[in-house]
Amino acid sequence: MAIDAVHRRIAEELGVREGQVAAAVELLDGGATVPFVARYRKEATGALDDAQLRTLEERLRYLRELEERRAAVLESVRSQGKLDDALQAQIMAADSKARLEDIYLPFKPKRRTKAQIAREAGLEPLADLLLGDPSHQPESAAAPFVDADRGVADAAAALEGARAILVERFGENADLVGELRERMWSRGRLVSRVRDGQQEAGAKFADYFDFAQPLRALPSHRVLAVLRGEKEEVLDLTLDPEPEDQAPEGPSGYETRIAREFSIADRGRPADRWLLDTVRWAWRTRVLVRLGIDLRLRLRQAAEDEAVRVFAANLRDLLLAAPAGTRPTMGLDPAYRTGVKVAVVDGTGKVVATETVYPHVPQRRWDEALATLERLARQHRVELVAIGNGTASRETDKLAADLIRRHPELKLTKAVVSEAGASVYSASAYASQELPELDVSLRGAVSIARRLQDPLAELVKIDPRSIGVGQYQHDLSEVKLSRSLDAVVEDCVNGVGVDVNTASAPLLTRVSGIGSGLAENIVRHRDANGPFRSRKQLKDVPRLGAKAFEQCAGFLRVPGGDDPLDSSSVHPEAYPVVRRILKATGGGIRELIGDEHRLRTLRPQDFVDDTFGLPTVTDILRELEKPGRDPRPAFATATFKEGVDTIGDLQPGMLLEGVVTNVAAFGAFVDVGVHQDGLVHVSAMSRSFVKDPREVVKPGDIVRVKVLDVDVPRKRISLTLRLDDEVERADGAGPRQPGARPGPRGDRGDRGDRG
Repeated sequence: MAIDAVHRRIAEELGVREGQVAAAVELLDGGATVPFVARYRKEATGALDDAQLRTLEERLRYLRELEERRAAVLESVRSQGKLDDALQAQIMAADSKARLEDIYLPFKPKRRTKAQIAREAGLEPLADLLLGDPSHQPESAAAPFVDADRGVADAAAALEGARAILVERFGENADLVGELRERMWSRGRLVSRVRDGQQEAGAKFADYFDFAQPLRALPSHRVLAVLRGEKEEVLDLTLDPEPEDQAPEGPSGYETRIAREFSIADRGRPADRWLLDTVRWAWRTRVLVRLGIDLRLRLRQAAEDEAVRVFAANLRDLLLAAPAGTRPTMGLDPAYRTGVKVAVVDGTGKVVATETVYPHVPQRRWDEALATLERLARQHRVELVAIGNGTASRETDKLAADLIRRHPELKLTKAVVSEAGASVYSASAYASQELPELDVSLRGAVSIARRLQDPLAELVKIDPRSIGVGQYQHDLSEVKLSRSLDAVVEDCVNGVGVDVNTASAPLLTRVSGIGSGLAENIVRHRDANGPFRSRKQLKDVPRLGAKAFEQCAGFLRVPGGDDPLDSSSVHPEAYPVVRRILKATGGGIRELIGDEHRLRTLRPQDFVDDTFGLPTVTDILRELEKPGRDPRPAFATATFKEGVDTIGDLQPGMLLEGVVTNVAAFGAFVDVGVHQDGLVHVSAMSRSFVKDPREVVKPGDIVRVKVLDVDVPRKRISLTLRLDDEVERADGAGPRQPGARPGPRGDRGDRGDRG
């Protein structure tokens, strides 16, 4: 596939022009990042957005890998002297890796097979004879091929060798195998059975002890669940090619198709039965085995792709959650025996105080803990209290509530935040460097406080895989998951923008064009020379050259600097456009910025030139209206119901407020303050059909839910967003709305996959 063909194919898949793809590829190959291209090269790409560019990047990678493999296949077949025009055309036309491997299979170097040994023994003419003219009697036709010196002891051995040759030939017909693979994908099903004696040990997979579902209908979470069950030796999985009641040609329909391909039929001729047995043997021992491997791989890949997509979407929502802002905050990392760790940070996130209090069992020093928290809050003018949602969270939430009730003059606001990944951060090398004077246990409280102030700035310090918003993430391809999550973090950081004078090195590392080395250099330069006064000063940072400056400058902000434009998303290369706008309006930059009325009277077309087109000028005018705008939502908090602290306190019919913690393909998990997230199944989200739960909710959303069912022993809570849903009566005789039952336990994803 030539370069133009690659561009054409991607353009067709994205529904855009080939020229847009070619321009984007040229920019990406030249070292530009997706955020930079999406934001500052709209004229070149026809305004492809970051989602389109990420898809383009993935497809480009795949198609280039396909081209590399195609070249290797051509060279291999050519070196064997078997490459003719027809075969080369087939190889060149292969549009997927699977199709290419189907074509290459007969020519792929392999260990000596039974078929190869049979050919060396001179048995291929016998196979051709019986296949081409079934009127020959197999045993009689085989007699002349008996040769003890060549390892063919008798006619039966000769026929066995001929069969091995035909079995290999049937199994290496690329077109036929491709057709059978698609047939099995569309008609087959996955069957799961529990292994003998594993019922008790594998109870968490109980929903898959006797399970079958069509391959094409299997959702990602179920595929990953049964594969994990198989890996843990609880389940046995098989692929049923076609349920008998759905097979128009009977259970041997696949064999019939193979026979038809090679003109084999039972017409009463001497070799017909032998040939049909050969077809059956080929199907059962070779083709079915290969298709089973191929389709299991396809199932896994499709499931992984969907799981990665869900994880990435949830991570994006978590990173772009509403920041509380630059307000002094107290972080509480709850625990019982070892005490509640307390950290107070100022508006910039700097640690100003730490303590440990013991309000819970076994010490129960409640009033002493309240006195300590009151003193810290008053001394440091704390406005927010962030409470980690782990063990003892509800009890600590009550402590904060008591503090607020007893001291209304402090005007405190409390919020429970996810502490997923906080322990990973606390023990990290960066935390040791950032907070060397603090014990590991106290660093978690600092992280909890800071992630309420600015979730994005704090969470970038943690490996995205440790943040706990995925499903079966430990079963996924590490390379695929990391690449996808890193892209999400990069897009989020650059979409929001970064204050170059307060950003940590991990946050700067995610800025377009800046790696870890440059990030450290920026921090060192800032520490040595004081805050940056302009974007131009970035050029003084060691190793930050022209290319890096081009990529990063628009995303790095200098609030309160020498040039007001440096605190906006207007790229320095486009400052001349702003100067022309100022000349046209006759005012100064400080007067123009934020003057929506005057800016909306301007026509973007009037400022277009050969370098900057309409998209860029339009973006500039919009940015001047509200420079440095934050795309994240306004900060809000959820209020958990008083007296509902454990799963045992829940009753069907309760109306509660909660926070969405994770969204999977089958529904959403909601924290209602009882140490165990409840599940809102996708069917309980709306009266209308919901294909994707993210159409309704996303992580961080505050929602009102009704409790449908509580299973205390199994720690399962069924919730609904449809507040008029009926609930099941305690005696089991009452009604239950369709879809209210919790999903299978294996469907629930990895609630333990948090840091």
